[in-house]
Amino acid sequence: MHYERHDFPTLAQCCHALAEHIVTTARRCVADHGRFAMAASGGDTPKPLYRLLAAPPFVDRMPWDKTHLFWGDERCVDPTHPDSNYRMAQETLLAHPLSANCTIHRMPGELPPKEGAASYEEDLRRFFGSGMHEKNLPPTFDLILLGLGSDGHTASLFPNAKALAETGKWVTATPPGDLPPQVERLTLTIPVINQAAEGIFLIAGVKKKELAAAIIADRQSPPKYPAGRIAPQGKLIWYIADA
Repeated sequence: MHYERHDFPTLAQCCHALAEHIVTTARRCVADHGRFAMAASGGDTPKPLYRLLAAPPFVDRMPWDKTHLFWGDERCVDPTHPDSNYRMAQETLLAHPLSANCTIHRMPGELPPKEGAASYEEDLRRFFGSGMHEKNLPPTFDLILLGLGSDGHTASLFPNAKALAETGKWVTATPPGDLPPQVERLTLTIPVINQAAEGIFLIAGVKKKELAAAIIADRQSPPKYPAGRIAPQGKLIWYIADA
């Protein structure tokens, strides 16, 4: 695993640099293998990033017609609900006619959780194939964007959750964590995230920066925080904003 860390004074500067990285990576992936498969994250922190990608100059440089947009996790709510990660992306990342031209693979949060997880895994298997070399290896995303909760969770992989130990499924349903909103979730599992060519954490604020430092320095086995279990087979990159 290749590790990088990039620190910035403000979230605006951080998101601008990350937007440039995403566009460059997407164009390279399209040149290399004809498409770009990215899993988006939810929450408030990536909103300015998504707005940047949906506006000039980035929106004009991104190969949207070759981009497949997935999600790392989703709240089990209707896609029009204010808590929906898909709705947030629709209002930011997909707000421009060009960005909306990507192929969208939405997590079906409106279905019963176990049914929604199974449905999304089928979507992944149709797109990536059932498993490399018939060994049920997870799919390889070109890039998975990750957030960091104050409890150390990422995607919807919460502390002490059974989902942390899931190795067979690509997508699983999981109960709410301690943080709002208190709804069940769908989430990619750790083996899927760790198969990514790039896993990128985007975080902001002094407390999150301190938590990130603790996660990076942690040598426990298993790590203290769920986010510490993220170790992509390609690159792990931290984009950290002081404020």
